[in-house]
Amino acid sequence: MSILLYIKERRYFLLLYVLIMFFVSSMIYLSDGLSGTKMNLLYINIVSIIFIISYLIIGFFYHKRFYEELENALQLENDTVSAIPNPHTYEQGLYTEILKKLYTEQLEKMYILHEEKKEYHDYIMSWIHEVKIPIAASQLLMRSGKSADILMGKLEDELGKIDHFVDQALYYSRLDSFSKDYFIQAISLETVTGASMKKYAKMFIAKRLQFERTNLQLLVESDPKWLSFIVDQIVANSLKYTDDYGQIKFIGEEDNNEKRFIIQDNGIGIKAEDIGRVFERGFTGFNGRINTKSTGLGLYLAKRLSYKLGHDISIESKENEYTKVILHFPKNKQYHTVAKT
Repeated sequence: MSILLYIKERRYFLLLYVLIMFFVSSMIYLSDGLSGTKMNLLYINIVSIIFIISYLIIGFFYHKRFYEELENALQLENDTVSAIPNPHTYEQGLYTEILKKLYTEQLEKMYILHEEKKEYHDYIMSWIHEVKIPIAASQLLMRSGKSADILMGKLEDELGKIDHFVDQALYYSRLDSFSKDYFIQAISLETVTGASMKKYAKMFIAKRLQFERTNLQLLVESDPKWLSFIVDQIVANSLKYTDDYGQIKFIGEEDNNEKRFIIQDNGIGIKAEDIGRVFERGFTGFNGRINTKSTGLGLYLAKRLSYKLGHDISIESKENEYTKVILHFPKNKQYHTVAKT
């Protein structure tokens, strides 16, 4: 910082000084009764100039180091904020606090972005691994020499798995742009359930599962496309963990506070120590690792999307007896604001 720039920053103080001295000089000059008026006037101006020059010089050296340290901090490539010198004035202190606060907020945002990028990278790697399995199985089937009817049925199963993984990847990639792609409306649980059962009809038939539907004429406020995806993830899990000749129930309930959609199966259930973590990304649990090949993404996506839609999702289970997944639709929720949550 140069002396000229420092003086320029004090221009209003200098202007004030000029005005004050003009006033004082005028009063003294116009006072006829005073002797030696001109000498007094000269004395006052000379002394005042000495004072103001001294003030500027002292102030310059007082602030010079602060400005030099600021300039040096600007030259740093890393950790610039920590190099900001201690403030000399209250105003400087406020600006320093603002800068540090903004820096902290930016670091937090960068950390979140880093974690999201890492999460997305991990998901893509997991997805590639999972989708290669049905592709490899399809290639083996085509080389197996089985009859056309059997081959087509098996290939259809593998294509269904690929379609399921592609759907997961598509909805996962659109989580952050959710607010631009939703439309809340009244939708019947019968409609959502029917679409999911139709999608997985072959698995229902192959495993000879019984299904029970109760009070599905209930209307809920949601986005049909996103809600259907959530239900598909839950139904896919039920089919995966329910043995042949098992049972899956679809139940609609309502009370004064909320509407509920329950999907319950009598499959292998979930261990008590795993129940609190089933909605974590990538968590498969004991049964997911031992009994089936699970990606641990279905319930994670269902939870994320339920939250974005203004719903909630919970789970109850007892190992080797049942699993009950409950979608909650609060009645007091302002669904026109869900995209902001």
